[in-house]
Amino acid sequence: MSKKSDLLASLRGLSIFAHCTDDELAEIDRMADEVHVAAGRTLVRQGEVGHEFVVIMQGRATVERDGVGIAQLGPGDHFGELALLDEHLRNASVVAESELTVQVVDRRAFSTLLEDSPHLATNLLRSLARRLSEVDEENAALRARLES
Repeated sequence: MSKKSDLLASLRGLSIFAHCTDDELAEIDRMADEVHVAAGRTLVRQGEVGHEFVVIMQGRATVERDGVGIAQLGPGDHFGELALLDEHLRNASVVAESELTVQVVDRRAFSTLLEDSPHLATNLLRSLARRLSEVDEENAALRARLES
């Protein structure tokens, strides 16, 4: 499978892009830059302003919050979707555990696509609302455990 079709397949599998047209996915693919990251390098740092959305194509990374590993990422996983909407501070760091190949979409380029595709903007908002709801449920469960 070519790198282009790999990214298109990964994008199709992401809930925020699941209902995109082939033309919209091709446009996202066109604006993505392939980046190679050495093992041990930090891709994004907690507390810094985010400007891009990242899809991991090859390799593994660790998500760290306050220096503690909280999740593992691999091919097809993504992070930084909030950065597509606004310059939010990163709530975690992501560190390459192995050599990584990632596709990076810059917020400014993506903003142009959102303006031209309200359908895509709606899907992104729905996905973010679902994630927010999941985080709220996790927080409520943690609070309940702490209080018991």
